[in-house]
Order: sequence, then C-alpha cells, then structure tokens
Amino acid sequence: MARPRQALLSRQRIVATATAVIDAEGLAALSIRRLATELGVQGPSLYNHFATKEEILDAVADAVIEQVDISVFGRFDWRVALRRWARSYRDALTAHPNIVPHLAQGPGRRPTALAMADAVYGGLVDAGWPPARATHIGALMRYFVAGSALGSFARGFVDDPQLYADRYPHLTRAHLLADHQKSVDEGAFALGLDALIDGLARLYEDVVGELPD
Repeated sequence: MARPRQALLSRQRIVATATAVIDAEGLAALSIRRLATELGVQGPSLYNHFATKEEILDAVADAVIEQVDISVFGRFDWRVALRRWARSYRDALTAHPNIVPHLAQGPGRRPTALAMADAVYGGLVDAGWPPARATHIGALMRYFVAGSALGSFARGFVDDPQLYADRYPHLTRAHLLADHQKSVDEGAFALGLDALIDGLARLYEDVVGELPD
C-alpha cells in the first residue's frame, strides 16, 4: 500500500502548528481556516480532534504549562519551591508570550493548568499557610509572573534621545534601555520575586505564630 503523501493529522501536530502560528503572529492570526492551510488539510478534518477553536487554544495553553516544573512542591521548603516554580513558570511564558492573554483567563478545564494550581495550592497549605492565604499567594504569583512575561518594559522605549531630552529630564538615558532589554527585564523580575518572597516569609511568621499547635 502506498504511503500517504501528507502526514496523518493528530492532536499533537495540530497543537504544534497552532503554537507556531501564535508564537509568530499572535492570537488573532489563528483561525480554523489558517490552521487547516498550514497543515495542508481541509478545515472540517480538524473537528475530528477538536470541537472548537477554543479547545485548540486550551490545548496550546496546556502544552506551554506542561513545561513548568511543579515537582518542587513537597520536595523543598515553600520559599524555595515558590521561587523555583516562579522562575520555571516565567521561562515557559516568555518562550510563548502571545499565549499569555489566553492563559490569564485562568485554568478553566485544562488538566495541566489545574494540576499546576493544585500543586501550588497544596504545597502552600501543606507548609502551614491557611487555605485563604494560599489562594491569595497563588493568585499573586500568577499575576506577577504573567505580567512579567506579557511584555518588556525595556523595549517600550524608542531609540530617540531627543524625544526624552526635550521634555523628560529624568529619562535622558531611556533611549538606551532597549539595548539592555534582557538585563533590565530579568533584573526587574528577580528583584520583584525576592521582594515578594521576603514579604511572604515575614507574613508567614506572623500567621504561623497565630495557628494552634
């Protein structure tokens, strides 16, 4: 029997192609028609694997979250676990920033995203945090990491020294920020992460001190 000229369609291939389109052109570029064209198939064939475009977006989002290391919870002190998880989480999101707005909607029914939420919340509660505070911390960290991955502060300034010199006396070197984008953005994330965890550690001492033995 002759081999098919086109590789067989699979969920994995659909997700990989959808991810490539989103990475390159953003969420708005993805449509069933565009995806079918990229895969070299007819649009209806995609519905054998996904019922809607939203399901494809969910699968792409979950594939990104699969890259996040949640094994740290239960293995390390909660401070260390939270720090390592946050860095792994940011690494995954900064590799695929265009999917972040979809991820920011919450885990929904996505199994990998729910597993991550379960690991973070469970790790914090097991460490002694009250459930409500564990929920707050999980939300806080998601806001912080997603915001960090969504855009670059440094790239938000244009390479035009005169623009700043004429009207903004404290921004006379802002035109240089884009050239140092990585160090600025990573430095800001590291500083923020340190500040968050240090603050949480102080709060933890107060909270645990109020809990019964």
